[in-house]
Amino acid sequence: MAPGDLYSRVSGCSGREGPTSRMALWGALTVLGVLAAILSRRLSPLAALIFIPILTALASGFGLHTSGFIISGIQGIAPVIAMFVFAILFFGVLSDAGMMAPLIHAILRAVGKSPARIVPGTFLLALLVHLDGSGAVVFLVVVPALLPLYQELCIDRRILACAASMAAGVNFLPWTGPTLRAAASLHVTTIALFRPLIPVQLIGIAFGLALSYWLGRREDRRLGKSPAPATDRIPPINPHAHGVRFGINIALTLAVLGAALSGRVEPAVCFMLGTVLALIANFPNVELQRKKLEDHARAAITMTAILCAAGAFTGILRGTGMLSAMAGACVRAVPAQWGHHIPLLVAILGMPLSLAFDPDSWYFGVLPVIASAAGAFGIPPIKVAQASLLGMHTTGFPVSPLTPATFLVTGLAGVDLGEHQRFTGPFLFLLSIVMTLAAVLFGVIPL
Repeated sequence: MAPGDLYSRVSGCSGREGPTSRMALWGALTVLGVLAAILSRRLSPLAALIFIPILTALASGFGLHTSGFIISGIQGIAPVIAMFVFAILFFGVLSDAGMMAPLIHAILRAVGKSPARIVPGTFLLALLVHLDGSGAVVFLVVVPALLPLYQELCIDRRILACAASMAAGVNFLPWTGPTLRAAASLHVTTIALFRPLIPVQLIGIAFGLALSYWLGRREDRRLGKSPAPATDRIPPINPHAHGVRFGINIALTLAVLGAALSGRVEPAVCFMLGTVLALIANFPNVELQRKKLEDHARAAITMTAILCAAGAFTGILRGTGMLSAMAGACVRAVPAQWGHHIPLLVAILGMPLSLAFDPDSWYFGVLPVIASAAGAFGIPPIKVAQASLLGMHTTGFPVSPLTPATFLVTGLAGVDLGEHQRFTGPFLFLLSIVMTLAAVLFGVIPL
């Protein structure tokens, strides 16, 4: 039996009569229950996304058909899950092989002791490290590496946290958490989400770099420092990181990223093959290959479980008809003149709303409802997802108290959370606004 037929039988109305208020109420209870459970920390996101939708589906009369909805939802995001797992493994293996070391070394040599060069250098270093898609890794690598230099030159440590946060926030690659969540939530590919945003992201990166330079120049004037080499702060580099193997790793990275972003080959396939080639090229020993996979398995499995739970959640919402019912209710509540501006409002409010919603709550609980409502006004749901990526736990995550990475960057930099939010928050919001304007100009966000 098709989901639509089953919905009609359970709700007691025909498909032509559309979603009923009863199913909209069940959908609202499901979403609010998930949000409340996650935000109150009574349940983990994994538990909330699985348990509460199953409970409401059973209570609303769908019985054992619920399992079919769950499987359908998981099948819809299987390519996203595969891409994420192998992207984590791919970049993890290359990092273990030392590919990043010469690039980091070159940046540290170039920044010298001038704040006007150190702060942009911090931004570029964080941008490079964020290739693996993890904000926590950015802060773990960049902050400890540069903090001694900031302390030696008396540069405000809030600037170190700010520059690293801007770089991590503006870099929403297809394998980063927000993009993965948005794709899984709406059952679209990460490449379909990301490709139209490439010029927007480039403008965001350029503007973030300009802000970093301005912060550095301001510190230059405050401290009166002149450029000088910082050779005493450059860590020794592994000699094996250079040479033929380094060239092979760079070429492999460019080939994998180029193929994935071209859209001609499925990203999951690109990263699967790239992981295999990276292992063969850098760790030919079978036991060593197994160890490297095990080293990065924890990060891959954790997010994979969350994505499967998200597939179950959205599968139930769609299969039961709750999502379409809620969308219909939202459409009736939203004034017609506001409907076409939903993506713009989401883009503008995304960064500050990161302080109120954790990423799982927004992308898996709120986004599907807003996207469905926007669809009723003739706006493709993917536009709402793209708007979310301009602020919601991208530029917003480094100052959100709902993400562990915020406490990581403040702790490593030795900065008070409130000070970090007051200092860095305006710069992140400005980045979000600039990218929103760029998205409007490029036609990604409709007016």
